[in-house]
Amino acid sequence: MFTGIVQTMGTIEALTPRGGDVRLGVRCPDLHTGSGTVGDSISVSGVCLTAIELDENGFRADVSRETLDHTTLGQCRPGGRVNLEMALTLATPLGGHLVTGHVDGIGEVVDRRDDGRSIRFGIRVPRELSRYVARKGSVCLDGVSLTVNDVSGDRFGVNIVPHTLEVTTLSEWVAGVAVNLEVDIVARYLERLLGDDSSSGLSLDKLKETGFAESV
Repeated sequence: MFTGIVQTMGTIEALTPRGGDVRLGVRCPDLHTGSGTVGDSISVSGVCLTAIELDENGFRADVSRETLDHTTLGQCRPGGRVNLEMALTLATPLGGHLVTGHVDGIGEVVDRRDDGRSIRFGIRVPRELSRYVARKGSVCLDGVSLTVNDVSGDRFGVNIVPHTLEVTTLSEWVAGVAVNLEVDIVARYLERLLGDDSSSGLSLDKLKETGFAESV
């Protein structure tokens, strides 16, 4: 489990084919991986990976074919930068929102424009995931916890402040870039509960009544 608050950026050193999948090597001396242990979970641009080797300069992790096919890690090349976050502990401030590192799909940056010192991005998501994105809700893009500014169909907008641009790879985004998308975990479980009217007693009318959903 992660928070979506990026701790540092790393650089991909190697992508080594291993029997159909890949061993990923990441250089990240600022992440203090030398104090970690084999088996630690690390978010790599929003993808939860298990470290199989760690030292003071970085880590290695195996990336399955499933992950390569359904995240942007399949498009990575040596020299590229990635957002990194070590797994959440009970002592970690929850500055973002609860993020699992299980990517739901790949989104696409469709526009970029300056807004004061910030930058506004428009993101297109797979249509089947658009229902989980709500105005002022949370979303995780490339491992970064963000607040949704507006939603229209299969597109939504986010505003990236100067600090986030400085400490993450989001400053590199341009139209056409693919991004890892994880929707809010609460939305997924809420859909499951609403779809099972035999036991929970939860309904959209009940959510509106208690203030958890807007009446249209």
